[in-house]
Amino acid sequence: MSALCDLHTHTTASDGQYTPAELVGLAKRRGLALLAVTDHDTIAGVDEAAEAGEALDLKVIRGVELSAKEYPNFHILGYGFQAGDTELARLCEKLRAGRDDRKYRIVDFLRGKGVEIDLDEVEELAGGEVIARPHFAQVLVRRGYVSTNREAFDRYLDTEEFRQKVKRFKADARTCVEAIKAAGGKVSLAHPYQMGLPDGELEELLARLKGWGLDAIECYYPKYSRAQQEFYLRLTEKYQLHRTGGSDFHGEKVKPDVELAALELKLDWLLSHLA
Repeated sequence: MSALCDLHTHTTASDGQYTPAELVGLAKRRGLALLAVTDHDTIAGVDEAAEAGEALDLKVIRGVELSAKEYPNFHILGYGFQAGDTELARLCEKLRAGRDDRKYRIVDFLRGKGVEIDLDEVEELAGGEVIARPHFAQVLVRRGYVSTNREAFDRYLDTEEFRQKVKRFKADARTCVEAIKAAGGKVSLAHPYQMGLPDGELEELLARLKGWGLDAIECYYPKYSRAQQEFYLRLTEKYQLHRTGGSDFHGEKVKPDVELAALELKLDWLLSHLA
């Protein structure tokens, strides 16, 4: 069975522009049959999204995007996990607390660069329970320190110096994968290219992830080159993994060049699990 879908999206529960219900409305107007809400390190928005999906006859998958500590931008997507007091829910709470503590260090880091911003303004902009770097980037744009969110990351929020000085709690990849699996979910490796690993090292990592329970690779993503996509597709065949894809949609104020995807993917492996 195929479904027109987007399996990688964000809401105001983390660093997205739209509330979970608003995102579901956008997906419905986009003509999607299935949407996964995969906020960073939190599952706070999935219930609202699911309720909105029921009202609009659009299937919403409970999702999450966890940050693993081994590499920069090492992200693990979880799908279709149980609600309630699970190890995944407890892990998300630890990750949220780590992000909350980090916001003070980001302010101090920026101040050291001659950039003065008001944390209250960042928190008001964020609105949700997770304060993330895109919120800081938007305030930097608003205050005229940079002209775009991308410039904010390139100059301040995603430099090697920033990563060394402004740390937060992250779990290791095995803990992330096993927490999702223990909650009855399926696991996909998000946008592998963002880790910047050589192909051989990435394949070694993939083999370890497969051993811990990895189900899929995100093979369709708007920033991939043709060569990258073909490589990931070959890896799914070699390691007998499924294929996911999505836009990484945050909203035009956060990522102005990224629209909701409308991918036709074979999802029997995931939908039968949810039935």
